[in-house]
Amino acid sequence: MPANARFRFKNPVLETIMMPSSSLTRRQALQAAAAGLAASAPSVFAQAGSTTKFILPVSAGSGVDGIVRASSNQLGKALGTTVVVENQPGAGGIVGTQNLIKSAPDGNTLSFVSNNHVIYPSVTRNLSFDPVADITPIAIVAYTPLVLIVNAKFPAKDLKEFVALLKKHPGKYNYASSGNGTILHLAPELFKDVTGTFSTHIPYRGFAPMLQDIVSGQVDWGVGALPAVLGQIKAGNVRGLCIPMDARSPAAPDIPTSAEAGFPAYKIDAWIAAVGPKGLPAAQVQKVNAAIRTAFATDEVKEAMAKQGNIVGVTSPEVAAEHFKKELARYAALVKKAGVVPT
Repeated sequence: MPANARFRFKNPVLETIMMPSSSLTRRQALQAAAAGLAASAPSVFAQAGSTTKFILPVSAGSGVDGIVRASSNQLGKALGTTVVVENQPGAGGIVGTQNLIKSAPDGNTLSFVSNNHVIYPSVTRNLSFDPVADITPIAIVAYTPLVLIVNAKFPAKDLKEFVALLKKHPGKYNYASSGNGTILHLAPELFKDVTGTFSTHIPYRGFAPMLQDIVSGQVDWGVGALPAVLGQIKAGNVRGLCIPMDARSPAAPDIPTSAEAGFPAYKIDAWIAAVGPKGLPAAQVQKVNAAIRTAFATDEVKEAMAKQGNIVGVTSPEVAAEHFKKELARYAALVKKAGVVPT
């Protein structure tokens, strides 16, 4: 069984270009340096007070990360600020969310969260925050298909063969998740419950190390957001066995739905929402909501979302607030049914 991997993600801020002093006057050197910095790092430098930081409680390369980074350019234009995306994974997303909640409600620090946000109370003992009361919902932004994947060398070629092998050798195979209690943990647990199979769970600190070990064959299978695994599927490094939704994804038309693969009861998807800390003023909420609608309506973002396989549908803050409450109850029931013990 592989040890849980730990990764650090470095975000380079700028590069300094040195030029011989003999070839430039002092003024020319300063002008060249200023122009070079402005051209090489336009997304980093901004006037004071004109930066909006989005904390992502997920690792780089995850589905949420892909959506936010693909839309950050247009989102920054719509907000009239520089958008800085900061990954803060850990404890299944709790670390980044705690930092968001501690932030001042001034609109300068926001977040994009997923289903994991409403799963925390059901799988975590002594959670230090309330996932509904301690945040300000801004919008449900998009839905992302999940896909059950296996290592490319796994002997099963389709879902029925996969289930047959799991039943024939209970406990022989293992699956990876991005952390205990995350959506990528509960989705396989739901699959196990629906199919009456058993696999050993191996939790990782984030999606990137999880996917790496499925690709390398150290772990047999897992469930990931389609945008985050599509590249590996196309490269032949992993194989998608099913998408647990009602319809196939245009981004991966060859992957059958769970119903087509013979298991219609296996249905689950992922969503992404924009939130702020508790007490975010209504004017700020409406401003960010409007900016998200504008950004996700641009051709650039629509094309990126279609390519990734995401389904865009930006809601009002009020609808988002109701969605959080309903999903909180839904996942509490799922956690109980799956027999996941809070840790």
